[in-house]
Amino acid sequence: MKSVLCISMAVWSLAAVAGISSAAEIPAPPIVLSLDECVRMALKTAPELGEAESDIALATSKLDEAKSYRFPQISITALAGPAPTASQSDISPIVQTDIPFRINSLTWFTSTDATIIQPLYTFGKISENMKAATHGIEVDRSRKQQRANEIVQKVHEYYYGLLLAREMRELVLEIEGILIKAREKAHKLLDQGSDSVDEVDLYKLDAFSGIATKYLEEAKKGEALALAALKARMGMPADANLVTGTERLVIVDAEIPGLESYVGQGNARRPEFKQIAEGLMARTALVEAAKANYYPDIFLGGLFSWAYADNRDRINNPYINDPFKHLNAGVALGARWKIDFGITGAKVAAERAQYNRLLSTKEYAATNIPLQIKKYYLDLIEAKNSAVATRSAYLNAKKWTVTAVANFDFGLGPAKDIFEALQAYSSMRSDYFKSIYNYHIAAANLDYATNEPLPALEK
Repeated sequence: MKSVLCISMAVWSLAAVAGISSAAEIPAPPIVLSLDECVRMALKTAPELGEAESDIALATSKLDEAKSYRFPQISITALAGPAPTASQSDISPIVQTDIPFRINSLTWFTSTDATIIQPLYTFGKISENMKAATHGIEVDRSRKQQRANEIVQKVHEYYYGLLLAREMRELVLEIEGILIKAREKAHKLLDQGSDSVDEVDLYKLDAFSGIATKYLEEAKKGEALALAALKARMGMPADANLVTGTERLVIVDAEIPGLESYVGQGNARRPEFKQIAEGLMARTALVEAAKANYYPDIFLGGLFSWAYADNRDRINNPYINDPFKHLNAGVALGARWKIDFGITGAKVAAERAQYNRLLSTKEYAATNIPLQIKKYYLDLIEAKNSAVATRSAYLNAKKWTVTAVANFDFGLGPAKDIFEALQAYSSMRSDYFKSIYNYHIAAANLDYATNEPLPALEK
């Protein structure tokens, strides 16, 4: 009995342990992504590109509609209802005009009328609208490219912002470690009765530690926000364990081409220029299509009409047409001309105004896009030079800090030397990382401004 009880308790213990293990949260496996992989994922999941693709589909449907006007259009009307009875004797040998209407003599009829219109020449109404729709598709494709470039620009901003926040966090942790060691040394020197340190130095160390803790919390907050923004931009869940493939914020030691090459690339590849060029051609076609309304449409028309009614005699006479019992068909060449007083002129003026507006946009882009490229280029040069300068400065400040801490440890220097050295070191090193961040952002902005080819999406 005792052995059975022991076995039961062991089984219950194992079950409890298994329950605790299954209830414990299993951490999600890390997802390691490089910058290019983040860009690809963001482009695959971006809702803006889905909207742009819908715009392209809409423009394509307008082209299909314009093309369809080249083909015949058929109109069919079918009727069924009551009709009066009639016989040939009512018009033979003379036409009787005093036959009364009687409800009890009504019969039924059914009829079908069909017309077919085949456009032959419309003075540009169809062809110009087809041109406008074709160029409109290219406008929407260029707009999609522009949106993709903006997405890539944002991914770079979030990615490097995350790296900057992490570098700032590591910097603050490094300073906190130096302050902790200095405070421990200060207590030790006070206990030994050293004249190189006093209570004020402890207060200063505590105050400086509090400031460092404040900046640490700000760095953690910046890191969390940048990480959340990057996940959202890529369509990842908020609890995804994202790990960046790049751990440190470093500058790329590469030669920067001249400004002229960037301006040339921007003028040749910028999607806004293509949008404007295609838009101008579309607007030109729409102006011509509006002007075509001044002229008629030449068409080939066909007619088929059939009707049948019971208790009515068929009359085979080309001069008499029975609307309730007949069979007619024919073909004719026709012209349809809609004449208005001012409506067509107003539409032409409206299309010309849109064309002139786009010309102004072209002038604005030709002036401001090179200016934008120049700004990003100067930002890149400034950031690179600043990174070189601040790197030398923070390395010297680091040596200064090490010397001040060593002197304080040996009781040869005051605590204020540590504060001054740490302030210089933290300022210069944070400026160094900000310069690297600015360098990468300026490079991303230049890629945007020159429409740098995007990484191919994975199939």
